[in-house]
Amino acid sequence: MKPAVVLLSGGLDSTTTLATAIAEGYETYALSFEYGQRHRIEIDAACRIARALGAKEHRVAKIDMRIFGGSALTGNVDVPKKRPATKIGQGIPVTYVPARNTIFLSYSLALAETLGARDIFIGANAIDYSGYPDCRPEFIKAFETLANLGTKAGVQGAHFRIHAPLIKFSKAKIIRKALELDVDLALTHSCYDPSPEGVACGECDSCLLRLKGFREAGVEDPIRYASK
Repeated sequence: MKPAVVLLSGGLDSTTTLATAIAEGYETYALSFEYGQRHRIEIDAACRIARALGAKEHRVAKIDMRIFGGSALTGNVDVPKKRPATKIGQGIPVTYVPARNTIFLSYSLALAETLGARDIFIGANAIDYSGYPDCRPEFIKAFETLANLGTKAGVQGAHFRIHAPLIKFSKAKIIRKALELDVDLALTHSCYDPSPEGVACGECDSCLLRLKGFREAGVEDPIRYASK
């Protein structure tokens, strides 16, 4: 089995990506981040998911992106609620964390090079998403180029590949794919602003996109919401 590093946040997209990598025969090394996010409870979800899906290993890197600020997820800025569907994905919202996927992929690249892995999986999605620039195909392609130019393994002839298998999937298609792979979606967490008990708010962009996906997939969302 070929080793692969999989970025795992605990949400729908990254969970389905991990299940996809496993189904494709990779030995998966899941990597999550505790970066000062207000929804830190997603780390608990990631740990449950890594165990349930059978990842070879799961590491949690601790970095503090609160020192930069600039995001409702890491600073004292309110998370937007009840935005209409026509607004979500238009422009870059305050929940964007500066350079987050660049940082996360850099960590995953370092881990992959150490493990001798040449494959990195990320659950980036550019269809039903919040408008983040680091979820676009152009960014993924550019980072793959960077990975092969800026590493010892890359310049010695190894070729890193950044896989984003869900990049062109709608949220509904992601949910259907997860169910095809027998993923227990009750384990996942998507909310940006959950209660202290971990109950999803049902009103932030992430919750609204998730709920829209389940409606379009014709499936009941198994997690609890404070409002929906």
